[in-house]
Amino acid sequence: MQENKIIKLTVRDVRFPTSLEQHGSDAMHTDPDYSVAYVVLETDSDAALKGYGLTFTVGRGTEIVVCAVKALSTLVVGKTLKEIVSDFRGFYRLLSSDGQMRWVGPEKGVIQLATAAILNAVWDLWARVEGKPLWKLLVDMDPAKLISCIDFRYITDALTEQEALDILVKAKKGQKNREEQMLKEGYPAYTTSCAWLGYTDQQLTQLCSEALAQGWTKFKVKVGADLQDDIRRCSLIRKLIGPNNTLMIDANQRWDVNEAITWVTKLAEFHPLWIEEPTCPDDVLGHASISKALAPLGIGVATGEQVRLYIKHANAQHCIIRGPNALCLTICTG
Repeated sequence: MQENKIIKLTVRDVRFPTSLEQHGSDAMHTDPDYSVAYVVLETDSDAALKGYGLTFTVGRGTEIVVCAVKALSTLVVGKTLKEIVSDFRGFYRLLSSDGQMRWVGPEKGVIQLATAAILNAVWDLWARVEGKPLWKLLVDMDPAKLISCIDFRYITDALTEQEALDILVKAKKGQKNREEQMLKEGYPAYTTSCAWLGYTDQQLTQLCSEALAQGWTKFKVKVGADLQDDIRRCSLIRKLIGPNNTLMIDANQRWDVNEAITWVTKLAEFHPLWIEEPTCPDDVLGHASISKALAPLGIGVATGEQVRLYIKHANAQHCIIRGPNALCLTICTG
């Protein structure tokens, strides 16, 4: 790998007026303008090699993320890609554990978002240097190298570095067949774009019908603002997609623990696979209580964009963990 010294970082505030038609609306974000802080890393490569990364925002406040990216840029500019990837964990800690900047982060909020945008740009740059799409870079990477990119601090009580390495090494068996299957069939996914909270029944009907015609089988519905409205909308969508397709619901952290249990129990008749972000993402025991209460109904709990490891808690049954606004999305059940 050539040195590929990073000589410049630029960041743009890019916004889209999605709130005008209620695209992206949910119980906590009633007027989102889906936007990004967009980072470009320039190198001294003769080929004018660049890395591109972004972090997702919802309008106002994107300018603050941009300021945070600029504040972190001094930790990036001047480094070579080779220097970064030879100790990716150390580079992550450099960004997330700066002795002064960490006072305003990095576990959540603006610093996390700024860090994610920069890291995504570095991963993109790395993949471009290797001449591979990012997924292929990760698939081909030696398990020990991949594990070395991850900071295990704060999670070793739930998953140690060696345990994670053992999982990846074991999973090497059959990897080629799985890769071929993914290339042929694609990766399972769901759609949220049919059922934003601000959509009319006419929009719900039209978009669900179009998604079904396109082959979608898994649908996520935003809930949490009004129970009777949720019952009506879930009933409508369940009838549209039929009993054999998958329905999921997402409250975007709207409720407290008991309210979440009561509310979702009322929606159990529509057989949702999970309720996503039912309460504050920091409330580990609250999620465990919700999970335990809903398990008999066959309803799981998804933590959403905030990564939290609940699996080792005795009551944490049927929890689903999704990744943050960064490189990967991970789902675990326990």
